[in-house]
Amino acid sequence: MAEARGKVYLIGAGPGDPGLLTLKGKRCLEEADVVVYDYLANPRLLRYSRSDAELIFVGKQAGRHTLPQEEIGRLLVERAKLGKVVARLKGGDPFIFGRGGEEAEDLVAARIPFEVVPGVTAAVAAPAYAGIPLTHRDLTSTVAFITGHEDPTKDAPSIAWDKIATGIGTLVFFMGVGQLPEIAAKLVGHGRSPQTPAAVIRWGTRAEQEVVTGTLEDIAERCRGMKPPALILVGEVVALREKLRWFEAMPLAGKRILITRAREQASAFAAVLEAAGAEVVEFPTISIVPPESWAPLDAAIGRLREYQWVIFTSSNGVRFFRDRLQHAGRDVRDLHGITICAIGPATAAALATLGIRADLVPAEFKAEALLEAIRAVPGGTDIRGARVLLARAAEARELLPEELTRRGAQVDVVAAYRTVRSIPEAEPVRAMLRDRNLHAVTFTSSSTVKHFLELVGEDARDLLRGVVVASIGPITAEAAARRGIVSDIVPENYTIPALAEALIRHFQTSGR
Repeated sequence: MAEARGKVYLIGAGPGDPGLLTLKGKRCLEEADVVVYDYLANPRLLRYSRSDAELIFVGKQAGRHTLPQEEIGRLLVERAKLGKVVARLKGGDPFIFGRGGEEAEDLVAARIPFEVVPGVTAAVAAPAYAGIPLTHRDLTSTVAFITGHEDPTKDAPSIAWDKIATGIGTLVFFMGVGQLPEIAAKLVGHGRSPQTPAAVIRWGTRAEQEVVTGTLEDIAERCRGMKPPALILVGEVVALREKLRWFEAMPLAGKRILITRAREQASAFAAVLEAAGAEVVEFPTISIVPPESWAPLDAAIGRLREYQWVIFTSSNGVRFFRDRLQHAGRDVRDLHGITICAIGPATAAALATLGIRADLVPAEFKAEALLEAIRAVPGGTDIRGARVLLARAAEARELLPEELTRRGAQVDVVAAYRTVRSIPEAEPVRAMLRDRNLHAVTFTSSSTVKHFLELVGEDARDLLRGVVVASIGPITAEAAARRGIVSDIVPENYTIPALAEALIRHFQTSGR
């Protein structure tokens, strides 16, 4: 029987900003049975992997190797021999100081098919995010990428310091921050002016990006104590940083913000925050799932013509209602003549994608706001005697149906979906909170507050001290307050765009 042969993709994950992953890299992650990723690959990229994919961390940091390089090569070969499609996700570009060539050689020796998916190397991206072009027609037409940490097993160093010191306009050193004094000394000793501009960029393209500039004469002293990962840049182009720095000018630059909403809903929120310069950490505390039984919703859809009103409280309710309507062989034409109410603009927008324009869109999710909106509708001053279908989450506040019933409506409350606790890995978030590496935590519902505390643990309130807490509206803020968490941000409009805008305003005003 022939031995199964899989395939390996050597994928460049880029330098840290998840938006710099290539489209092909994303496609390969979506295809993979196994994802092998390292320390410099942003964990957010794992969201592109299949839910059933095997995820293996082989991270390497200075002095700490989760798995030796030889073992990584063997791991790729073993999984591929099982017939698996393997995505090897490597920080930056796999063939630029990423040891991708060595892993490719292992695959060739084992006769394993592979592809290389180039990534955006840190040598290009980190300077770009620091406002430093590597070449400039008025300054230099040459650039070199150099390791600052050669293989210690080599018999002799292979860097021709006498050639690169004066023969190349821009020098980019990888993995050299620990040898920065020696690098500067060798360049000056081989003819480079000690007044040559120099920069060190740590964690380029990420929230904690740090840029220190100086000259070859003083850069080592200015960067005393700096730890990897960092790049060293030498050349006249460094002087352009003061004019071209753009990343730090973004309103949320340098801010790492935690999103706790369901994974399937997080992307739009993350996109707005990232567009403002934030680094987003997804920590989905909830999942949106079908109700325990479809029977109540299906029965309500079966007697849809009996209702004068249908009220949707969220875009999730709209989505599941649409699915069951289609399951019954029906469509939106069955809503003709029924007054449709959408709580909030996001719910109205979800209806609009179905070609349904909501008759009422009260801005606030409050019984009073809904009743006020009903009174504003011609002929709608009295809801007494009306049949109302309220399609919502299985667990929700009872104020709305109780108030409608008190006003004389006949209300059928049916579960269109359930909100349940997700089980994400909590320790990375706990570590960020302990190390003060999170600047803000966002809550978009009462359930996200509840499940966040359950997942993070008993000391969650203490860990949140000094972290900006942003709640989407007063009900969510009240849920947080009951659990001892004070919300620093509660936007006037209870929408995701408003929450993002409130975060931007807060950090622009307070600076923290």
